[in-house]
Amino acid sequence: MANEQLNQMMQSVQKMQADMAAAQAALAAARVEGTAGGGVVRATVSGTGDLQAVSIDPSVVDPAEVEMLEDLVVAAVADARRAANELQETQLGNVTGGLDLGPLGGLLG
Repeated sequence: MANEQLNQMMQSVQKMQADMAAAQAALAAARVEGTAGGGVVRATVSGTGDLQAVSIDPSVVDPAEVEMLEDLVVAAVADARRAANELQETQLGNVTGGLDLGPLGGLLG
């Protein structure tokens, strides 16, 4: 009986690992966007948080305002990364059923 339970547990762990890998692949392919300055600066990141693109409305490009523009880019990227983190929590939470894996979470991916 213990052998059967161990086999079932191993199958469950393998399925969770496969589901986790699929969720991580979906996150890498996903794109989320963050904005700053009322949308004049947009940053697009992957679901894993990697910066993919930055878009700046030409109306805000003024050589005297470069520092403000730099701040807007940082804010847009931070907003996009926040959205990516929320997406990660949702996607990976769906796989684990909301299970808090604690330090084991890092071992699955």
